[in-house]
Amino acid sequence: MATPKQLLVAGGGIGGLAAALACARQGWQVCVFERAAAFSEVGAGVQLGPNVVRLLQAWNLGTALRAVAAFPERLRVRDAASGQPLATLDLAAMPARYGAPYATIHRADLLALLHQAVAPRADTALALDRRVLGFEDDGRRVLLRTEGKAIDGDALLGADGLWSGVRTQLLADGPPRLTGHLAYRALLPQATLPAALRSAEVTAWLGPRLHLVSYPVRGGEALNVVAFVQGLPPGGARGATPDALADWDHATNAADLQAAMAGCCTPLQDLVRAVPAWRLWVLADRPPLRAASEQARGRVALLGDAAHPMRPYLAQGAGMAIEDAEALGRALRQADTAGIEVPTLLARYALERWQRNARVQARALRNGRIFHATGPIRWGRNLSLRLLGEQLLDMPWLYGPQQPAR
Repeated sequence: MATPKQLLVAGGGIGGLAAALACARQGWQVCVFERAAAFSEVGAGVQLGPNVVRLLQAWNLGTALRAVAAFPERLRVRDAASGQPLATLDLAAMPARYGAPYATIHRADLLALLHQAVAPRADTALALDRRVLGFEDDGRRVLLRTEGKAIDGDALLGADGLWSGVRTQLLADGPPRLTGHLAYRALLPQATLPAALRSAEVTAWLGPRLHLVSYPVRGGEALNVVAFVQGLPPGGARGATPDALADWDHATNAADLQAAMAGCCTPLQDLVRAVPAWRLWVLADRPPLRAASEQARGRVALLGDAAHPMRPYLAQGAGMAIEDAEALGRALRQADTAGIEVPTLLARYALERWQRNARVQARALRNGRIFHATGPIRWGRNLSLRLLGEQLLDMPWLYGPQQPAR
């Protein structure tokens, strides 16, 4: 029996644990290094299209997903200023159309679901409170340096997020760029809300230079609300670094957001005022991928936000990380094939993924411009949604089954 190959994973978030599960299922030994002292997720909700739910079901996580997620029956789009409905997408039709439902889930619940699948496995190891310091790739092996210890492996995966240290060393392409958009996030127990504000749907309110999205999570018991507003963070661009974010005072966020949404319709303002406290995030991204070499080089590959951070205007950030994980597992399954080296397998992974990831990044950029449109472009957007509705909101190219690259 050949000795199992070793994958080292920097980052124990959704993407890192998904990759650990996918690659362990294909016969690799996996070690995940997480800088935090516990596996945890910040933020609130995440939407999972049928393209992602299909993969979780294939990993035998469908039952666990049903226990913690919500499955909205429709997406409803409204004008934020007038409150008028613009379009509706029938999400209940997704299982028949694409083979899996559309789910909404708390990020912490998704991470816990993946952790519960990975932690008991004998072929995976989870190392907490282990900051990654750098790596060395000599072409034959990769050496990962962490605080206190260096670890040798056959491949390294950078799943360490937007501010990825693995990416910094691998590509040397500088920090992410500020988008000029802020995200205000909140999670509310639905039982505490007036009946008129409770919802079992995904609702998107589109307004000039802003939009707001709400949807149920935790089986419908909680409502995730996120408002996106154009503007700079407190302290300007200097306030967007990870260290600065950790020190922010969020006490004034509610008043700031209410002021930004002063021109919105009464029902939307009622929802915003019902939130006692908001957490503020600065949105940053990178330009869409331009080549496979931006997702893998030598024995080192990137996944999720480390590879292709995107604006959250297509609701596919976590989804693309999970798709990456599945594709990486399929590529590395061939590691025991005679004559195929690990760098070749990682290159195949990148060739399969980079164009789809770039397309999703570009579509998310475009959606941000459309969602926040003003003047005649806004009028044209509203008219198009009223006339074409579901044709514009449904995306077979995204939700349908993907053909692996050959």
